[in-house]
Amino acid sequence: MKAIKLSGFMLSAAMLAFSCGQSSETVETSEAEEVAVATGSTLALDVNSSKVNWRGYKPTGQHNGIIPVTGGEISVEGDAITAGEFTFDITGLEIHDLEEGSENHGKLWNHLQSDDFFDAANHPQASFEITEITPYAAGDAVQDKEQFESENTPKSSSELAPATPTHWISGNLTIRGNTKNIKFPASVSMNNGTITAQAGFNIDRTEWGLSYGDEATAVDKAKDQFIYNTVSVNFDIKAN
Repeated sequence: MKAIKLSGFMLSAAMLAFSCGQSSETVETSEAEEVAVATGSTLALDVNSSKVNWRGYKPTGQHNGIIPVTGGEISVEGDAITAGEFTFDITGLEIHDLEEGSENHGKLWNHLQSDDFFDAANHPQASFEITEITPYAAGDAVQDKEQFESENTPKSSSELAPATPTHWISGNLTIRGNTKNIKFPASVSMNNGTITAQAGFNIDRTEWGLSYGDEATAVDKAKDQFIYNTVSVNFDIKAN
């Protein structure tokens, strides 16, 4: 594994944004890879300060909320991060654009928890495990995926990515029992023994088996009868 180097009290790394593209030059997904071996000391994730924001799209509207972070850790040896893993509670998913307790909120929450989407009864947790870290070089870029145009076209990966990423992180993302490796740019800092990381990225939900309303099967997109496969995710991670 290529580790993240620290300089004084500052560390720069990366944390999440993806689509499909060329290795080392843009974000991408691939088959699961071997997880990095943890060495050195361990910093526990601050679950009260860490969160995952999500946003889903359809031509006629959008929904957004958070998925609670329930645990995780980052391993640091000398001036390098050697490994890291995080878990998320799918059953604790929150919807923020609809009033909690309302009929529409209940319908959407139950639908997301059902077999049409997360199948939370059988897969209540999601996880991410670091597999590799490499520097973000001059000339590297986030490649945007072409989207069907509507009033609610998903945000592009380049819009979501950090303004000044310094490294690429690759890791195995497991959702609904399916694991894919994702590669993304992001920004991380370390100060007084605390690591913070922010990043934004897009995923294709169908890669993990969340295929309800798959836009690829829409017979007539002009009728707007589909849900975008693209889901936007923003991470805000803190470890002490």
